[in-house]
Amino acid sequence: MTIGVSLITPEADNYVDATVAIARDAAKAGVRSAWFGQRLDYDAAALAGIVGREVPELHVGTSAIPVFGRHPVLVSSQAQTTQAATHGRFHLGLALGARFIVEQTFGIPFTRPIAVLREFLTALRPLLETGRADFHGELLTAAPRLSVTVPGAEPAVPVLVAAMGPQALRVTGELADGTLPYLVTPKTLGEHIVPAITAAAERAGRPAPRIVAFVAGVATSDVEGARAKALRQMAFYDQVPSYQRVVGLAGATNAGELAAIGDEEHIAAEVRRFFDAGATEVVFTQTDLNGREDQRRTFEVLGALSRAGT
Repeated sequence: MTIGVSLITPEADNYVDATVAIARDAAKAGVRSAWFGQRLDYDAAALAGIVGREVPELHVGTSAIPVFGRHPVLVSSQAQTTQAATHGRFHLGLALGARFIVEQTFGIPFTRPIAVLREFLTALRPLLETGRADFHGELLTAAPRLSVTVPGAEPAVPVLVAAMGPQALRVTGELADGTLPYLVTPKTLGEHIVPAITAAAERAGRPAPRIVAFVAGVATSDVEGARAKALRQMAFYDQVPSYQRVVGLAGATNAGELAAIGDEEHIAAEVRRFFDAGATEVVFTQTDLNGREDQRRTFEVLGALSRAGT
């Protein structure tokens, strides 16, 4: 899995059917993976399982499921079910989420997030690898009396975390398989993300982490129009401290300024810059900024790069 896309389906009579159709377009173009953010309407892991089963050319993943409001035992069961459905092509992406969503939607205090992440991952890993856990932490317990192994969920589901801050990267390097940074520039990736998580993984005796860089972008002839849409549609991220930090590191004011928008040569150059900075995989998001035709155009250039082994 080298180059992928994160899919958000526009309004449709049946969201799942429409998402499968767009995923088929991506696979036909040569894109190798499809990722699904967790919102408050559809379930990301379930949608990934359906798409992965319907479109076997694609690896699928979540980007990302917030840990607040969820339990490791249930997330493990969900992930293993999707892994079995896709015959080993599922990648579980987790996140801390945004304070205002967690507290307003679930009524859960967004306190000690790094400690929550550490305990969640510590409990989750043995559940995914062995089907068992006996974890009694300060903030959560995961000690099912029976095995929670799902037959066919092989190999063990890889776990990635949308970690970008120093503390989150340290925990992720120690306990997960990699990170899912978003809104980082190649410079930020190479100078802040890759060194921090790699050092943490090395200290913990873990393999080199996966660096799955999520890049907002679209191939289009209407650069000005797409940029205006990016500034509007990506304004949500300007409210989230973790994204504010990386946007600031890039010298930008708004998240939408960081979207890669231009012709095929521009998109290809941006992809290569991320790989040169240390990304092991690149996933384009917001490919629907300028409509379906430009989304297909973006799929085509990404697929061509993927086939070429970029």
